[in-house]
Amino acid sequence: MRKITTIILLTCVFGTVCAQNADINLLRGINTGSSPFLRDCSTVLSRSTYAAVVAVPVVMGTVAFARGDDALLKDAIYVGASLAVDVALTMGLKYAVGRERPYDRYPGMLQVPYPEGSPSMPSGHTSLAFATATALTLRYPRWYVAVPCYAWACSVGYSRMNLGVHYPTDVLAGAVLGAGSAYVTHLLNEWFWKEKMKDKKIIWY
Repeated sequence: MRKITTIILLTCVFGTVCAQNADINLLRGINTGSSPFLRDCSTVLSRSTYAAVVAVPVVMGTVAFARGDDALLKDAIYVGASLAVDVALTMGLKYAVGRERPYDRYPGMLQVPYPEGSPSMPSGHTSLAFATATALTLRYPRWYVAVPCYAWACSVGYSRMNLGVHYPTDVLAGAVLGAGSAYVTHLLNEWFWKEKMKDKKIIWY
């Protein structure tokens, strides 16, 4: 966990201090060089991210109860816990770093369909998407799970830049944070069920 936190903090410092010019230039190319269709797709993708990441553990949990599948319910709890950890770390870092949104720092330079209220780094949408993708891949390590999950997570990250609401380093920090949150929660989850609960069941019917 200490190594992951160090990487995230270094990314934040690098993005906010050392690479500001490269950051805004790359963002401007992504934001202003896209078609209206791509921007519309980015808007839909970004706005649906929160609903999508909440739906995953809820649907898993619902199916688990319907089938009496204790293992699936434990997986649903793990995915939900990964997202909870990720949200807590993301919001803490956002206000600890306090980075301005790119459209606030460079007014008139970007095409932004709608503003955001929180600080810029890290990207919360990207962080949640990568936390979900990593959690599912860790629980179901198959290519047909990993490929679509990470393709979707990368698309979410790109959409945040395409809409002009996050710098590339915001997205990079979000991806590292999301994946790291899921991985650490995975280790804790394994320890909890194997060492503390001794593989006890949740569903008793």
